[in-house]
Amino acid sequence: MSDCCSTTNHGLPPTAEPVKTALICPRCGQRGQPVPTRTIKHQVRPEFLAAVEDGSFNFCRTALCNAVYFNDRRLVLTKADVRQRIGVKETEDPVPICYCFGFTEKMIVEELRATGHCTIPQRIAAEVKAGNCACEVRNPQGSCCLGSVTAAVKRLRATEGANRYCK
Repeated sequence: MSDCCSTTNHGLPPTAEPVKTALICPRCGQRGQPVPTRTIKHQVRPEFLAAVEDGSFNFCRTALCNAVYFNDRRLVLTKADVRQRIGVKETEDPVPICYCFGFTEKMIVEELRATGHCTIPQRIAAEVKAGNCACEVRNPQGSCCLGSVTAAVKRLRATEGANRYCK
């Protein structure tokens, strides 16, 4: 079981390395989010495993930036260098929002259209409570997805396309 979604450890598993300083992405100039080495090792393609050992990496949250991870030595790993789709950087389905349980933005929209509400955050929370999440490994950002999932539900509910179908 992972404690990454626990409120007592601020989103880090008990054995995680300390959070490092946020760096500026050399591609887009925006502040990154420090990510544990363990997360990156589970995300990158095998040929980049050795490179991940070199320096403190951050995740680039900028949607239009091709950089996914970058370090303090200006090494940049792009979407092509990771093994899965990165939700914040995707515009076409499937856009992943929960890496532990496979939920996508399309699933949110479908549920909103069918029922007028979305239970995905509650379903994820139940799985977390049952000890079934591994966000620090599966989520490319190295942290719990619940905040991002809740924000996605609000954003998709507010869009004209989703609202039109809500009851």
